[in-house]
Amino acid sequence: MCCLLLAALPAFALPTFDEVRSAYRPSDAVLFARDGRPLHSLRVDHSVRRLAWTPLKDISPALLHAVIASEDQRFMTHAGVDWLAAGHAAWNNLRGNRTRGASTLSMQLAGLIDENEQKRGRRSFFGKITQSTAALRLERTWSKGQIIEAYLNLVAFRGELQGVGAMSRALFGKWPHGLDYRESALAAALLRAPNSAPGVVAQRACTLLGELQQADECRGLEAFAALSLNGKLRESKQDAPQIAPHLAHKLLPQAGGNQRSSLDADLQAFATSALRRQLSALHLHHVADGAVLVIDNASGEILAWVGSSGELSAAPEVDGTTALRQAGSTLKPFLYAQAFERRMLTPASLIEDAPLSLDTGNGLYTPQNYEPDYRGWVSARRALAGSLNVPAVKTLLRVGTDAFHARLKAHGFASLKEDGEWYGYSLALGSADVSLLMLANAYRSLANGGRWSPLRTLPGRTVASPPCSQGGCNGVFTGPPRTVNAPATAFLIADILADRNARADTFGLESWLSTPYWSAVKTGTSKDMRDNWCVGFSRRYTVAVWVGNASGSPMHDVSGISGAAPAWREVMDWLQRGDPGKGRAIVDSRPPTAPAGLSQRAIRFVPASEPARSEWFLHGTEMSVIHAASAKALSRIAYPTSGSIIALDPDIPPERQRIPLRLSGAAEHGWHWRINGKPLLKAEAKARWLPQPGRHRLSLHDARGNLLDGVDIEVRAMRGKTP
Repeated sequence: MCCLLLAALPAFALPTFDEVRSAYRPSDAVLFARDGRPLHSLRVDHSVRRLAWTPLKDISPALLHAVIASEDQRFMTHAGVDWLAAGHAAWNNLRGNRTRGASTLSMQLAGLIDENEQKRGRRSFFGKITQSTAALRLERTWSKGQIIEAYLNLVAFRGELQGVGAMSRALFGKWPHGLDYRESALAAALLRAPNSAPGVVAQRACTLLGELQQADECRGLEAFAALSLNGKLRESKQDAPQIAPHLAHKLLPQAGGNQRSSLDADLQAFATSALRRQLSALHLHHVADGAVLVIDNASGEILAWVGSSGELSAAPEVDGTTALRQAGSTLKPFLYAQAFERRMLTPASLIEDAPLSLDTGNGLYTPQNYEPDYRGWVSARRALAGSLNVPAVKTLLRVGTDAFHARLKAHGFASLKEDGEWYGYSLALGSADVSLLMLANAYRSLANGGRWSPLRTLPGRTVASPPCSQGGCNGVFTGPPRTVNAPATAFLIADILADRNARADTFGLESWLSTPYWSAVKTGTSKDMRDNWCVGFSRRYTVAVWVGNASGSPMHDVSGISGAAPAWREVMDWLQRGDPGKGRAIVDSRPPTAPAGLSQRAIRFVPASEPARSEWFLHGTEMSVIHAASAKALSRIAYPTSGSIIALDPDIPPERQRIPLRLSGAAEHGWHWRINGKPLLKAEAKARWLPQPGRHRLSLHDARGNLLDGVDIEVRAMRGKTP
């Protein structure tokens, strides 16, 4: 009869066993390390709970016996349709008796396959054939083992649990190969009525155990069923250590399944542990959160992505690598690089570290150093290495806020949405919000000789980042490679950041930043100690660390050197020693070779504010003797500021309305002010100008008439007061 039915129907495309297995997708996807080791599993399909496909050899024989006894007793002998069971069912239906049914495992599997095909957007093959005929065709091309294996992986057991793997892990806390007869009977009893009450399921399971000649297993079965079916479902995760949750949340939903990443499994585990150790040591200082990134300088591949401190944090889901935070002093290297490149400064140039007040139009801006003292005349090398604030602001006066803002954007700081004037002078001290990802890649560009390129989280290719509203900010993972600093300028900055002598006044000769191998590093702390950074690079790797609180609450007495730096050093040390057995060679510890365009010269300072030393210069900027008096050339117009609007009151005598003309530092002999190009006053401390209504260009010139600085202002006359 079966042959006649098959011959009478046209051929149709029935999926093969391999096609069904290949189309199967677990609800949990796994993020793998670059070497294939699992790092993290994540639920990506919330409609069902499925684990990986379970092969027949990994399914308990007890479960196979129970399912066949419950659903299809003549499974091993029929050809897809149990005609005897079908006849009994038809007879019982005619007599009005309840019947067990005649649907075989093959018929049920045909229905499950058709349902899955329709979910995938395929046309239903039941439109051409009956379920019985589908089962007959299935039996002709599939083995019995393949049929029951596919059935147990596709069938729903209870609630959202689909497949034998998810059922076994969630209900009984074990893998399918370990199920005993009592557990197998409960599982088989669920197939007919997956959401029945535990007592009803236990009764059916006990009947089934009797048929399997395992009646002794019925003792305590109802209580066991209540515990298994009513208890909290156990997590049915894959075998992954769960150490990369934030990157998993970014990559796995996009991939729709398992994904191999660029992460190094050993490094990811070590960086996670190093961060947690440091945060545990800081718990009395009100520090709970942190993040670590490690990047391969040459390829841009991210080797470690630790987004939070995990259970130490009150908000472990917040990704500290993409969250936008105030950058603190970590932006200073890019400011000095721009000043060097524009030949406004050399590493030997002197800048006066002294009290400074600048008029912003909304009040005075008075930057202060981290330590409440001033150093007097300091070289740019020591100012940057020691992270002095006043010299950085004076350098910004030279470069200009808009020019520096544009340079930061070129370095990949896509979160700087406003213009340079909006951030003002505080941009030199890191008032802008940036992410650890942006910061790390910007420092990597210094390690690569001023060449910026996108980061990678997948081996060999880049991926798009989420928008800024989700913390990612486009520009970190996308954009064409570009040169943002000349190689010679990048070398100068790296050389300064690697100079332990230059930073000794601030950090001491021996600190977490002083590595026994070559490395360049910078720390930063934002206002009120809310964010703490340490970012640096060796010849091969860039490591970036942030510590703070996801809530934004301030830390207690934590600086970059005590907060983020210890974790940075621990990770950098681990990278440096390498592991040849796992393909990680010992990193070259020598300083990088100077590129073209640089020369080294012995210098001395007059007076001797700093010891004599050998210094690097861009060609054409060399000096042998640096006089403190020459540093006055750094003075700029401090007041009035560009864009100021000055109102004249007709009721006040004109001589009382003169405005002071102030510089950011001392003036050299012969310097003078001009208004609209005409000589006005000598540039001296007591210079005051009587403003006239209109728009004016106020400029500062040296003794030869060369323009040093200029601002645009407007003077308005107020109407007289009514008596």
